[in-house]
Amino acid sequence: MHSIMEQIQTKRILLGLTGGIAAYKGAELTRLLVNQGIQIQVVMTEAACHFITPTTMQALSGKPVFTSQWGEHTADHMAHISLSRATDAIIIAPATADFIAKLAHGLADDLLSTLCLARNCPLLVAPAMNRQMWESPATQRNIRQLVADGVTILGPVNGTQACGEEGMGRMQEPTELAHTVLTFLKPKSLSGVKFLLTAGPTYEAIDPVRGITNRSSGKMGYAIAQAALELGAEVTLISGPTALSSPHGAALVNVTSAAEMFEAVQKHVADADIFIAVAAVADYHVAQPREQKIKKSSGGLTLELLPNPDILGYVSGLPKPPFCVGFAAESHNLHEYAATKRKIKKIPLLAANLVQQAIGANDNELILFDDAGEHVLPRADKLTVARALLQHIVNLYRQGE
Repeated sequence: MHSIMEQIQTKRILLGLTGGIAAYKGAELTRLLVNQGIQIQVVMTEAACHFITPTTMQALSGKPVFTSQWGEHTADHMAHISLSRATDAIIIAPATADFIAKLAHGLADDLLSTLCLARNCPLLVAPAMNRQMWESPATQRNIRQLVADGVTILGPVNGTQACGEEGMGRMQEPTELAHTVLTFLKPKSLSGVKFLLTAGPTYEAIDPVRGITNRSSGKMGYAIAQAALELGAEVTLISGPTALSSPHGAALVNVTSAAEMFEAVQKHVADADIFIAVAAVADYHVAQPREQKIKKSSGGLTLELLPNPDILGYVSGLPKPPFCVGFAAESHNLHEYAATKRKIKKIPLLAANLVQQAIGANDNELILFDDAGEHVLPRADKLTVARALLQHIVNLYRQGE
């Protein structure tokens, strides 16, 4: 952390604790950040006080802890304004499902939710909850809304939970959160760098109502776009059909077919410094899509398929290509196929995973292939994996400058 801290002048963080058992980790997070010279102002919800005391947090932060809008620490009872104006960032750790729902819907019924709504600084949220609560459609909708609103989501991770169950929903450990916060506060390492990403599936029409596609959700590509934006990059996201909201700040280009995606890449690639081909592009399209719906018959149906353009191969083969990162999703022989694909495409970095473990899921595990060998990014939520991937990309990209 010391190398990061050298780039940071004195910063002020508002740490919000909500009512979950992971509130005890807030004490260690506070200690770690204070030791790095960060000024911490703690705000706790009433529920959080049932898990850890304000006295503990005051002793660690060295500042009075706010628990109520009507507390005695501000004469004008406008703590939601004064606190949110005197901080460089707000981090909610732990963030319960209830508090995440408040943030997503703009509710403001206590001091912490009110100052989050009144803030003029970045907001970081570290979810912590039971795996079923995390995976519920309601929570996932709320998380997507927060991401669309420009909120940075930290975790959660897979692990044993207080209820005894195991799965996604465990809050990141304090050391990891502290490192993320310190990285967030330092100068943006990708400021001025232009990213071009492809994400999601493509859809190849058979007739007006049928088509060839795949199960890609686009989540990994959108997470990488979010991670690049966090580092100050300019991001153009070319996306096939998904149900996702575009990351706040990205220039979104919607396409349907592989041919449309290829055309969009050709249009935007000249401005790109880094190109990341995450999209699951269909390998083939129908030679002659029918203009009218094909009627069912008792006989068979034969479709002629023709190969789609090799988008990554085109970009990497340009006279002056951007720094290219490819993706390989394999069902077997992952190491062999991924290493071969990187050599054929002649790209500096390729990220690979097994389709059985990644497509449609909220978490992922990647193996990175570059000139130095293989590097494993352990299974975590896709945004956490994306941030780790971006750090690897930054290191390789800077070496080539």
